[in-house]
Amino acid sequence: MIGQLTRRAALGVTLAAMTAIPAAATETIKAVVIDGYPARALWVKEFTDFFIPEVDKRLAESGNYQMDWQESYGGAIVKPKGVLEGIELGLGDIGIVTTIFHNSKLPSQALSAVTPFVAADARAVAQAVDEIAKEYSTMQNEFAAQNQVYLATGVVLDTYQLFSKEPINSLADIEGGKVAGAGMNLRYLEGIEGAAGVRGGLTDFYNMLQTGLVEHAMLWPEAAKTFKIAEVAPYMLRADLGAVNSKTITVNKDYWDGLPDEVKDVLQEVAVLYRDHVAGIAMDRAEASRQAYVDGGGTIVEMDPAERAAWAEAMPNIAQEWAAGLDAKGEPGSEMLETYLGKLEAAGFTPVRDWSEVATN
Repeated sequence: MIGQLTRRAALGVTLAAMTAIPAAATETIKAVVIDGYPARALWVKEFTDFFIPEVDKRLAESGNYQMDWQESYGGAIVKPKGVLEGIELGLGDIGIVTTIFHNSKLPSQALSAVTPFVAADARAVAQAVDEIAKEYSTMQNEFAAQNQVYLATGVVLDTYQLFSKEPINSLADIEGGKVAGAGMNLRYLEGIEGAAGVRGGLTDFYNMLQTGLVEHAMLWPEAAKTFKIAEVAPYMLRADLGAVNSKTITVNKDYWDGLPDEVKDVLQEVAVLYRDHVAGIAMDRAEASRQAYVDGGGTIVEMDPAERAAWAEAMPNIAQEWAAGLDAKGEPGSEMLETYLGKLEAAGFTPVRDWSEVATN
């Protein structure tokens, strides 16, 4: 009898202890993710298929937090050009900003755009730009001014090419024509007689070409496949203008400040993995996308190397202009340019034109 009482007493103490120390509950954190582009766009699809599951997996290791993801794409909350403002205002917590639409607010993000004909490799450009963003405070400060925290740069294209409604074999076929572009790449047309750039977004290019608003467009083969560009521009001049960073994952600053450090660390880690993952897919799909363009009725013409060199030399030195503009604001523009080109050179890329030289035209 005494033994039974002792056992019961011990059990009672144990139960009391268990109820006194409740198991730690997993905290759920809501995250509204926005982009104006449709869910089928490469970078959006991979945010859903790669970024989100990877964050969930890492947070599950400790079990302290879990995310309640609420994804809104395709213009449901913002249009493609509205992500920067949408994140600033808190319409979304996390967003994929298409930086080429915001050269005035995010001038340093144009680094790879002002250095064409250097590297037609999304992986190398993504890593180099992201390293610049973390070695220099300029890019992060530009996003901070928009009430946002920079996580990582994204490069979703292997290289810009020139697509056309009519057969195109050389720069002479562009002269006097109207060319659709998304931002800084419109300046690539300077030096080509009579060529005029028309600004538009990727989702606009099909209609711009179909209606005759433009005769040509600068985009990349994977996007040409996704948006069925071969139907309206069945000729591609393979100029290999180069990869350009055009996407940046950012977080609303007020939202960020309220996140636990563990969640912040995971988001930062996965953003870098996403950077390399998306760039790798862009490169892996490059050849298949070119073939898909041909299978869809497109014709590809290889641009003569001498013509590529002539195109590069005909352009103003927009890299030096970019650097000087940042220097004038007290930012290390020239140093960032030199460092960036040095990183690509170390990775094995030789520019068609040396953008570090002071412009003479």
